[in-house]
Parts: sequence; structure tokens; C-alpha cells
Amino acid sequence: MSLHVIWRFICFYTFFMKIKTTLFISILTLLLAISCKDKQEKEYITKVDWSTAQNYYVENISKAISYLDSLKQEGFKGDKTKFYFKKVRENFKRAEPYVSYLNPEVGHRANGPALPIYKEDNGKILEPVGLQKIEESIYDLETSELDFKKEIYVTKGLLSVLKKGALKRKLNTQRFFIATHQQLFRIASLSISGFDTPVSHLGISETITSLESLLFVYSKTLQPIIKNTNKNLDFEFQENIKKAIAFIEKNTDFNTFDRYTFTRDYFNAITRNWVAIRKESKLWQPVKSEPFNFDAPTFFENNSFNLNYFTPPSNRNPTEKQISLGEKLFSDPKLSKDKKMACISCHLPAKGYADGVALNKDNKGNLLLRNTPTLINSAFQKSFFWDGRSRDLLDQISMVFNNSKEFNTEVHTFSEDILKDTTYIKLFTEAYNTVPKSNREVIKAISSYVSTLNSFNSKFDRNIRGQENTFTTNEKKGYNLFMGKALCATCHFMPLTNGTVPPFFTETEKEVIGVPETNQNKKLDDDLGFYWRYKEELHKGMFKTPSIRNAAITAPYMHNGVYNTLEEVLNFYNLGGGGGLGFNLEHQTLPFDNLELTTQEQQDIIAFIETLTDNPAESENY
Repeated sequence: MSLHVIWRFICFYTFFMKIKTTLFISILTLLLAISCKDKQEKEYITKVDWSTAQNYYVENISKAISYLDSLKQEGFKGDKTKFYFKKVRENFKRAEPYVSYLNPEVGHRANGPALPIYKEDNGKILEPVGLQKIEESIYDLETSELDFKKEIYVTKGLLSVLKKGALKRKLNTQRFFIATHQQLFRIASLSISGFDTPVSHLGISETITSLESLLFVYSKTLQPIIKNTNKNLDFEFQENIKKAIAFIEKNTDFNTFDRYTFTRDYFNAITRNWVAIRKESKLWQPVKSEPFNFDAPTFFENNSFNLNYFTPPSNRNPTEKQISLGEKLFSDPKLSKDKKMACISCHLPAKGYADGVALNKDNKGNLLLRNTPTLINSAFQKSFFWDGRSRDLLDQISMVFNNSKEFNTEVHTFSEDILKDTTYIKLFTEAYNTVPKSNREVIKAISSYVSTLNSFNSKFDRNIRGQENTFTTNEKKGYNLFMGKALCATCHFMPLTNGTVPPFFTETEKEVIGVPETNQNKKLDDDLGFYWRYKEELHKGMFKTPSIRNAAITAPYMHNGVYNTLEEVLNFYNLGGGGGLGFNLEHQTLPFDNLELTTQEQQDIIAFIETLTDNPAESENY
């Protein structure tokens, strides 16, 4: 080999090694940089200081308590009484997300309906207290100075309990995200509907308070993380809150506030951002014990709710085989003792899983006591039957089996007559690995099927979540009336429209509204409803609040099927319920005397109610 060739080889080798070394150093530097960045980001993320947010909640519940003292000194007729009351409520709303999350019962008592409460453990009746009772005293002037001071004393005690909880229990990531989700739901369902402030109607302006509070707490906790990882999301979230507040500030009048536009075009944008922020933070650990699907971008999606939360633990997460078995059993009359009655006898798919008659017939051909309610979305309740005697869907179906006027069989007895249809042997084996010896598996299967009869894909749902834009002017007016002046949504809570109370969904409300015996409205119906349970005067004529969804296809209405049309129903409420009809109803629970709705306004509400139609048996897939 010549010296020239050897020299060229040495030069080439040296050059190659320089490149290799440089490349190696570059790659190593890049890897170290990435590693350091990941480490810095992880350290940065884990250093969220929740103490500032917790102090904010504590400081504001303290201010609310302090303003209660000022309110007490001013009296219920003073020049600054309403000013101090507004201050109490403003500061309470700032603290509400966390303090009520920690103690839902006391939080609801402090800011719940001004109604007496029956204590099941000792049979005592607690007089109405809390902010809504104080509100009534101030705005209606139907109290005395002594009673007013008592109301403030008790309410101060409730707020003090909430404050102690907020001081004792540290705010952390999970608590913050759940509490914030609950507060956002309060805005959509309670604040703008007037539930929080049925007399003063401060709920619209208080929505601003809640949104500003969210933005403040966000800035002290999550914002540095989001700005570091997704500046556009941070900017968009802040802008959407500002736009929503600006929209509200243009019109805070309770009767004319455009809730439809606010929810669809402004509020939903905030909840979509919030879901994205929760994911972007990488702090959230998914939970399955709450009523919400935290990943649903709005509260109006097909999957906004966690069905398992509403389902008895023994029957959660049913398989497709179990659901299919339940569907077949639903239509089988051989489950009843006389082999003539099935679930489908009273719950007809074509009738919205109701039956279209005022009262159906029992197994002897006699009229049953009450109207058949729809099964659609019935899973999202915490009590069943009109009188609330059943705690869950399994218990409700079991009672039908045991009822001598219906199936007239027993839970523990399995009728082998249905096995004459040999397909059942295979279905039971596939669903439960055995052919049962009692009706327990039968009831579970039927319950699993009924729990699938859920639908949130109505014209209203598709429009409110922005999927389409087909709402008419009358339908929009109807929604705004339903959520506002007509006060429908203070009992039929959006978006479920039943009486299961948000944001905790631990109870389904029952109301005394004074339904008449006939549609001539001359005499009060003699059905005592929930009175059967405790024989307490407070409960006479009390019935569960049903869902409004699919009301257009599930006539007739009320527990006794007394009204055949929605026009009759709206007229009843417009007159003030049974009290407005002249019936003696000391404990009527309607939040109004009469509504003073015009004929056109009533028609607009009906137009809205019709947009809630979405029968799973007939609906298309959108």
C-alpha cells in the first residue's frame, strides 16, 4: 500500500471519528435535555400549591359569616338589609365549591329550599332555615325580628360548620376538580334557573361571581402548568369566561335573560375548556364513584352521567348477554303467576315506555291506583314509584313481582314455565353461568335492560350542545321560560328534567302540588302519596317529581292521569297548583302562588317540551 493511500485512509478515519463523536455528543446532549425537561416538568407539576385556593374558600365563608352579623344588626327591614344579604350570598358562592363539596348535607341545608325537613331518625320536623329562608323574610317581609334573628343564628351555625370542614380538610387535586365540576353544574342547573334565589332572583348575577371565582382560583393553581404546556388553551379559557361574563352583564334580568344562548354559545365553551385543562394538567386521577362522566365536554352529552353511580352495586356493569336476556324477559308474561302480565303490559315502547291511559288494569281487570310513568331515563333516580317507596330499580322491579295485583309471585321463587322456551336455558347460562332457582337473576337482567332505555339525543340535546342549529324562536323562548319565569326547572332539574337534585344526586325530590281528582279542577285528589311512610301531615299528597323528557308522547299526566294534554298541565301550574285552585294545602311546596304566564308563553313552553322527545325504541342514530 502506497504512502498516499495510507495518508488518505488516516485522514478519512480521523474525519469519520470527529463526526461520530460530534453526533454522539449531540444525541447525548439532546437526551439529557429531554430528560431534564421531563424532570423539571414533573417537579413543576407536582409543586401545585393548593393552600392559596383553600385559603380563598375559607376567607370567603368567613366573610359570609361576618356579613350575617351585619345583617342581624340591620334587621330585616333596614336600609342596607338587601345589600348585606347580597354580600352574604356573594361570599358564600365563592366558598361554595369547596365547603359544600366537603359537607353536602350542610351545604344544601344552608342554600337549599325554604321548606321544613322531616328527620327520619327521630321524627322531628326542622323548620325552614338557610339563605333561602332569610331571602323570603327580607323580600316578602313575612316574619318578625325575633324569628329573623333565629334564622340568622341557625344559618350562621351552618356556615360555621362548613368553615370548620374547609379548615380541617386540605384541598388537593381530586377534591378541587370534583368540587369545581359540581359548581359548574350548579351554574347550568340551579343558578340560572332561580333555584338558589327563587325570590330575589340574584342567581343570574351570582353566575358572574362563580365564574370570576373559578378564574381566580385557576390563576393561583393550574394556570402556570397550562401556560407552560398549552398557551392557547390557557388564553382560550380566560377569554371564554370573560365573554360569558360580558354576555351576562348585558342583561341580568331574571325573566328576560337568554339562558339558551348563554348555555349553548358561552357556558358550554367553558366546560369544554375545563375538561381539556383537567387532561392537560396530568394531575387528575379518574374516579368512578361520582355521578358525572368527567370527560364529557358538556352537561348535555349522551354520556354526561355515570350510570353506575345510580345503579345498585350488585348490578353494575352488566354484560351484553345479561341485557339481551333482560330485554326478552321484559316482554314475557310467563313471569307472572297467571301468565298474563309482563313488564311490557304497562310499559309500551311505542308509547315512550308508558301506556297512554290514565290508569292501567291489574291482573284481575280492575284499575290500578296510579298512572304508569315512562321508563326512559328512569335509571337516573334515587327513588321509584310515585310515592317513592322503592330505593332503587332492583327494589322497584322486585315489588312488581311481589305485588298481588301485578305479577303476584315471589323473588325467591323461579317459575320454570319460562324454560318451555328452551332458548332461555342458553341465555341464562351465557348471562349468569347457570339456570337460576330464584327470580333474583331475572330481576337483575330486567333492571339491566331498563337501565339501557336512556336517551339524551333529542332535538333539544343536539341543539344545546351545538350539534345542529334547528331550534325555532318559540322553542328558544319556551326553554328560557322553563328555566326562568315559569320556574319549571326549580323542580325538574336540567338536563335530566327529573327531581334528582344536582349536583350530588343523592335524593329525588317529592313535592306537594295539589293535583285535583278530575280535570274539572273542583276537588282535591284523595291519594295521600308519600304519607304512607311516616303518617306525617307534611307528606299528605306528596309525590315524586317525574321527568319531563318525552312528556309529549307519555300522556296522560300526573300521578292519577288526570290531565290529557300539556295545555291542561301548564294551566294547572299557571293558576298556582292546588292552592291556586282553592284547595286547602298548608304544605304545598310549589315555589310560587301563580305564574301569570300568557297563553303564548304557555304554548312556547309546550313547544320546548316537545323538543325533549327521544324514544329509544324509535330514535335514529345521529
